Amino acid sequence: MSSTKPAFPHSRVICRGLASGAQVAQLVEQRTENPRVGGSIPSLGTISFPDVLPAALVPSTGIEAVWVRSRIDGWAGARQLEEFLPSTNTFKERMGALRNLRPFLAMVWRTSPLLTTILLVLRLMRALLPIATLFVGKLIIDDVVLLVQIPDKPVNLTQWIASGLLDRLGLLLLVEFTLAIFADLLGRVVALVDRLLSERVSIASSVRLMEHAAKLDLKNFEDAEFQDQLERARRQTSGRMTLLGQLFGQAQDIVTVVSFAAGLILYAPWLILLLLVALVPAFLGEVHFNAQTYTLDYRRTPERREIDYVRQTAASAETAKEVKIFGLNGFLIDRYLYLAKSFYAATRKIAVRRASWGGLFTAIGTVGYYLAYAYIAWRTLTGAFSIGDLTFLAGSFLRLRTLLEGLLVSFSTTAGQALYLDDLFSFFEVQPEILSPKNPRPFPQPIRQGFVFDDVGFIYPGAEHWAVRHLSFELNAGEVIALVGENGAGKTTLVKLLTRLYDPDEGRILLDGHDLREYDLDTLHGNMGVIFQDFVRYNLTASDNIAVGRISLREDRARIERAAAQSQAAEFVAGLPAGYEQMIGKRFKNGVELSGGEWQKIAIARAYMRGAEILILDEPTAALDARSEFEVFQRFKELSEGKTAVLISHRFSSVRMADRILVLADGKVEDSGTHAELVSRGGRYAELFELQAAGYR
Repeated sequence: MSSTKPAFPHSRVICRGLASGAQVAQLVEQRTENPRVGGSIPSLGTISFPDVLPAALVPSTGIEAVWVRSRIDGWAGARQLEEFLPSTNTFKERMGALRNLRPFLAMVWRTSPLLTTILLVLRLMRALLPIATLFVGKLIIDDVVLLVQIPDKPVNLTQWIASGLLDRLGLLLLVEFTLAIFADLLGRVVALVDRLLSERVSIASSVRLMEHAAKLDLKNFEDAEFQDQLERARRQTSGRMTLLGQLFGQAQDIVTVVSFAAGLILYAPWLILLLLVALVPAFLGEVHFNAQTYTLDYRRTPERREIDYVRQTAASAETAKEVKIFGLNGFLIDRYLYLAKSFYAATRKIAVRRASWGGLFTAIGTVGYYLAYAYIAWRTLTGAFSIGDLTFLAGSFLRLRTLLEGLLVSFSTTAGQALYLDDLFSFFEVQPEILSPKNPRPFPQPIRQGFVFDDVGFIYPGAEHWAVRHLSFELNAGEVIALVGENGAGKTTLVKLLTRLYDPDEGRILLDGHDLREYDLDTLHGNMGVIFQDFVRYNLTASDNIAVGRISLREDRARIERAAAQSQAAEFVAGLPAGYEQMIGKRFKNGVELSGGEWQKIAIARAYMRGAEILILDEPTAALDARSEFEVFQRFKELSEGKTAVLISHRFSSVRMADRILVLADGKVEDSGTHAELVSRGGRYAELFELQAAGYR
C-alpha cells in the first residue's frame, strides 16, 4: 500500500484556489497522517476557496504531495488543488536510468538470438556504406578534374572510350552505383528484421508482464498506487519498442561516426573538437526536456487512468443504457475535456520551451558547421586540399555533424526512454508475499478433519479498522456452512483468508491440523471452487466461460455440458444461435448478451466444472428468480454431498439448507447453529430473518 515516502524527494506545490500559503501548509500537514491516493482530506472546512488563485511554495514534508490533488470537490473541478509539479530528476539520475538498457538488451537477446545477430551484422554493413560512398565520390571528382586538365583531350565520346582514359572513371561510377543499390536494399532488409524483432520483443514482454502479474498478491491489485505502476508497465511493453530500433540505430551511427572521424582526423583534427563544442548544448537541452516529459507522464498516471476510464464509460456497451437514461453524456464529455485540456496545457508548455531552446541550439550547431566549411574552402584555395578533398571533407563534416547531432539527441532520448523502462523493470521487481513453502505438505485427499480458524485477525493494508479479529470457528470436512451477517461483517474477507488470497495478521488457519501456509499454494487453489459475488463475465464462448473453472480441461466437452446441466445453464445455452460455441458479451462481433440470472448460472457452472473438494459460493443466486434459486440450491445440496462447502447469502431461504449457520458481526462469530436453533434464540439472526420475512407477509 501507500508509503509515506514521497515519489519525488522534493516536491513544489502549485496551489490554486487557496487563500494563503499558511492554509496550504495546514492542508499538507493534515495529509501527512494518511497520504493515500484518492483519500479524502480532513478538516476541509477550515480552508476557503476564493476566486484569487495565488501560488504557494511548500517545502518537502515527507509525504507524497503529488497525490494530494484532486479529491477536494470531486468532479466539480473548478476551484481545487490543481497541480503538483515534482522537481525533475538530476542529470546523474537521468543518466543512471541507462542501467535499464542492460536488462532490456538481455530481454531482446533471449527473445530471438538469431534475429538479433542478423540485425547486428546488417547494421554494421550499413554503417560503413556512407564513408565508402563518399570516398568513391571523392575519387570520381579527382579523376574528372585530372581528365579535364589533359592538354590534348579526345573530342567525342567514341574517342574518349577508345583512348581508355574513362576506364577508371567508369569503374568508379559502377562502384558508386552498386553501393547505392546495395544501400537501398540493405535499408529495406534492416527495416524488416527490425520490425520482426520488435514485434517478438513486444509479445515476449507482454507475456512476461502477464505471467508476473499472475504471481502477485491480491492486495497489490487492490492498491491504487500499484494500479498506476501496472498501467505504466503495461504501456512500456509496446510503447518502448521504438527504443529497440533506436539502440541498434545508434550502434550503427557510432560506427559511421568513427569512420568519418578517422577521415577528418587525417586532414584537420581540430574540426572534431569544434563539432563537439557546437553540439553539446543541444544534447544537454534534449536531456533536460526528456526528463521533464517523463516527470509529467509519471505524475499524471492516475489522471491518465481516469481519462481512459471516462472515455470508456462514455462509449461502451456496458454503460450505454445508463448513459442514455440518466443523460450522462454531457457530464462525461465535460469531465473528459477538463482532464484532456489539463494534459494539453502541460504538454504544450514543455513542447513550446523545447522548440524555442532547440532552435537556438540548432543555430549554434549551424554556426560551427559553416566555420569548418570556411576553413576547408580556404585550405583548398591555398592548394592544401584538392577539389575531391574539398567535397569529401565538406560532405564528411556535414554528415558527421548530422550524425553527431542525431546521436547526442537520440542518446538523450534513449536516457529518457530508459526512465520509462524503469517503470517496466521496477514492476518486475515487485514480489509476492504469499508464497508456497519450499517443502510443501501434501494436500489431503480427501480432507479428513476440515478447517479451523484459530483466533484469526486481519486488517486490510492502509485501513484503520480490523476486517476480522478474534475469529474462531471450525469448518468440518464434508460440512456445508452458511455465513450470514450485515454488510461489512467480514464474510467476504473470511473467504479471502480461507483461499489464501490474504494471510491473517493474527492467529492461524489450520487444514487437517496443519497451518494453511504449509501447503502448496497452487494445489490449495486447485482444490477450491470459488464463485465470488462480482464474478467475471468473460467475452468468450459459452463453452470457454464454463471451462475457466478448470481451464486445463477446456477440450472436455462432456464435462463442460455436465457442469452446465448441474447449474441449470444447459437449457438456455442450447438455445443460443451457436450453442456452446456462441460468443457471449457484446464486445466482439456476433456476441450475445445474457441476462443477469443466466450469467449467474454460467458462474455456478464454473464451480461444478472445477470438481473441487471445497466449494465456496458468494451470493450465488442474487440475480435468480425464486424458482431458479430453489432449483439451484436443491441441486447444490445434492452435488455438495461429501464436499466441504461455504455459502454466503443474504437470503435466509438459501441458507436454511446449510448444516450450520455462522452469524458474523464486527469481524467475529457472534452465534452459530441451525436455522431453527438460531431463530429460537431470538438474537441477531432471528431479527434479520423476521425483517426479511415481513416483506413476504
